[in-house]
Amino acid sequence: MNPNTAGLENIYDTLALAIDATAPEQRELFLVKLALLMAHAIGDEQRVTGLIADAQQD
Repeated sequence: MNPNTAGLENIYDTLALAIDATAPEQRELFLVKLALLMAHAIGDEQRVTGLIADAQQD
């Protein structure tokens, strides 16, 4: 169940606005909290750790 291109653009825009609205010193905490909430929603530890590895790639 992957979002289409328009859905990804909406997610990107929403995330960018949320990051911009967060105080610079709180952005890292916000992103960690978001990642943990998303991991909980996904509910698959192997999938989440795989996505983390994917995100580390250039």
